[in-house]
Amino acid sequence: MAAAMASQGERAVLEEEFKWLLQEEVHAVLRQLQDILKEASHRFALPTSGSGRAVKQENFVLSTSGTDQVKGVMTLQGDALCQAIQDARNHVNQAIYLLMNRDVNYQFKTGLEVLKLMDAVMLQLSRARNRLTTPATLTLPEIASSGLTKMFTPTLPPDILVNFYINLNKLCLTVYQLHVLQPSTTKNFKPAGGSVLHNPGAMFEFGSQRYEVSHVHKVECVVPWLNDALVFFTVSLQLCQQLKDKISVFSSYWNYRPY
Repeated sequence: MAAAMASQGERAVLEEEFKWLLQEEVHAVLRQLQDILKEASHRFALPTSGSGRAVKQENFVLSTSGTDQVKGVMTLQGDALCQAIQDARNHVNQAIYLLMNRDVNYQFKTGLEVLKLMDAVMLQLSRARNRLTTPATLTLPEIASSGLTKMFTPTLPPDILVNFYINLNKLCLTVYQLHVLQPSTTKNFKPAGGSVLHNPGAMFEFGSQRYEVSHVHKVECVVPWLNDALVFFTVSLQLCQQLKDKISVFSSYWNYRPY
């Protein structure tokens, strides 16, 4: 009898702790996540002057390590350059939207409800991080039709292709020098597939003309606020997982005891 009463008492304490977790600590973590992710989202925002009108530009020196074959200064206006940055920002904003839908007045009824929310937020954060850590694979015709060559002043010569991509906290520029394959060439034409970086000898067809990559140059530079964003993603994912772990401790109760 005493053992049964002790067990009931312990259960009552655990249930009260779980109720406090659902009603108080969960919302505290959600507020913390919102603050972190809003700061991350600001990193991707288009920089403006104090008046909010004139756009501030960021200049980055791109160069190769140890050589000066390709070197230049790139002007970055917000996130307009790379699709990866835009995609990452969209995923962050989607995570913020999910969190804001559960404001301080919302009452979570079960632990399962919290777990589902954390899974949805973590999915968006993982996708955002992956867009910065896993560069997209593109074919050479896709690069040729991307319009990136039109961004340069003066205009690039027709035998040059360029591609920008994000890799972690670095902005990378790849320059491809092309050689036109004449119809009379005896080379066996085999178009290259998708890749982050194409090697010399890669062939492709674009606009009824066949080309071969003769030389490849890669330059890069560190973008400090990209590193900040990656840190924010990591911290946020850790907070989500920690909350999931706390909820799971009470799994034997919340499966059938909503509040």
